[in-house]
Amino acid sequence: KEAKADLACFEKRVERDKEGNPINKLVVKGVEDSTDIKVIAARLQEINDKARTKGEYNKIGEIYGFSIMVKTESTSKDLFDCSVNRFFVKGQESIYYTYNNGKLATDPKLACENFLGALGRIPKVIESHEKEKDKVAANKEIYTAIANGTWKKEDELRSLKGQSAELDRKIALTITDNKEDKEEERDISNNENSTTMKSSTTQTQEKEEDNHYQSIRPKWRL
Repeated sequence: KEAKADLACFEKRVERDKEGNPINKLVVKGVEDSTDIKVIAARLQEINDKARTKGEYNKIGEIYGFSIMVKTESTSKDLFDCSVNRFFVKGQESIYYTYNNGKLATDPKLACENFLGALGRIPKVIESHEKEKDKVAANKEIYTAIANGTWKKEDELRSLKGQSAELDRKIALTITDNKEDKEEERDISNNENSTTMKSSTTQTQEKEEDNHYQSIRPKWRL
């Protein structure tokens, strides 16, 4: 959206020659009134050599109302830390456009055309954004399916845990019932044995009493 707005703004402001090519309306601080390519290029090279922005974007000029920015970036080369300046054209909001990766050409004409080249890349930036948006939209269903699949697995896991707990409860009840049944059988068996023993004892006592009675009974002579 931002890139499209930047493109519309550029197309509205740009001036073109007879062949339809954009006219370079570059203005650089320090040489604002000059239109000499060599003078402007020399000033750009001076900025490239001396600028140290500590990672910040510093404005050094304009082109068709868009700000020309330079940014110093730190890098390592052959075990030594060094600083490299990169040049940008800032859009109306937050996009920074570059040409040749922000590196300034040594040729004066090419150095001055760097910023027109950056603005000329706006359509490619728009295309890149559109492709990324289409990619996200195409993968949306996949992301949704993955998310739903995760929730589904969690639901299934909760269900399995519930079933496992219910099974454990049933097993515990079965074990308790079996234990009680065995105890009842043991009690019945003990009662039967006790009854048998009592019956046997009673019979023995009755027999002994009968024998005793017979031994003391008087003998009558006929």
